[in-house]
Amino acid sequence: AVADGIVYVGDLGGMVHAVGAADGKKIWTFKTTAEIKSSPVVVGDRVLIGSYDGKLYALGAKDGALLWTLETDNYIHATPAVADGLAYLTGCDEVFHVVRLTDGKEVSQIPFGANTGASAAIAGGRAYFGTFSNEVLALDIKSRKILWRYSHKDRHFPFYSSAAVSDGFVVIGGRDKMVHALNAANGKARWTFMTRARVDSSPVIAGGRVYIGSSDGRFYVLGLTKGEKLFEYDAGAALTASPAVASGRIVIGSLDGRLICFG
Repeated sequence: AVADGIVYVGDLGGMVHAVGAADGKKIWTFKTTAEIKSSPVVVGDRVLIGSYDGKLYALGAKDGALLWTLETDNYIHATPAVADGLAYLTGCDEVFHVVRLTDGKEVSQIPFGANTGASAAIAGGRAYFGTFSNEVLALDIKSRKILWRYSHKDRHFPFYSSAAVSDGFVVIGGRDKMVHALNAANGKARWTFMTRARVDSSPVIAGGRVYIGSSDGRFYVLGLTKGEKLFEYDAGAALTASPAVASGRIVIGSLDGRLICFG
């Protein structure tokens, strides 16, 4: 994550690094007790990041000082989502956590009964995410109820990709080699698009299009409404990263160490 001229990143040794965006020089480091696969989220004067030690950390953005921790019962793989002064975290402990940003107090828990490595998409008071139990869930955060569960009628594979939500659509990649588009209101399938390998890449929706990579080594651009293929690029190596869209360009990294940019 990048904010106010500082780059924040966690590593597999459990270290959180803050370095200058202009020169890469160390500003501070903070050590957790297990590997970090969660991405950092910068909110005001603090950085949130999860660790495989089961804790969500809030650190001072400028100095790396520990502000608070939230302890869960399993690894934290997902990246927390933040809205309205609260952090929302899908846990490997099969619990959806709602945490106050000011002091780290947990204000709500919603058990959902499955392990997940996906980050939640928050929209309209709901959380959307896939699980390793081959389902996509929608939770009502206020009532703490599961509103719907989606699973493909024939192909039952885990969802590792994090969902994107826009214009009443929930779009998510599956390890069944497909991109799934669902009705956000009721979880009914709108369309699916078949790739040639599992889809762990998390989609981005922009301008009525879906941008997503696949482990088949291809980058796809699909129409949001019907799921038709508009563009395909063969990168020659698996694409499990999430694309980033900014300033009229799309950037994605591949597993052979290349960064690819499209106009």
